[in-house]
Amino acid sequence: MATDKIQTGIRFTEDMLLKISHIAKKNRRSLNAQLEFLAQTCIEKYEEENGEIALTEEDKSRYR
Repeated sequence: MATDKIQTGIRFTEDMLLKISHIAKKNRRSLNAQLEFLAQTCIEKYEEENGEIALTEEDKSRYR
């Protein structure tokens, strides 16, 4: 299945990984879906408080 999402590697302590996995399961999400949800929530909160983050073409080319 093709996707436009960029794969990253995230390091967690064992306790953090087990706890976020527990939360994901309670929310009926995969670990990845839970992390995406949390990241999106964080971005939305930040932008509500500080304004939209303007991405440049240089920013966008960084992960291509």
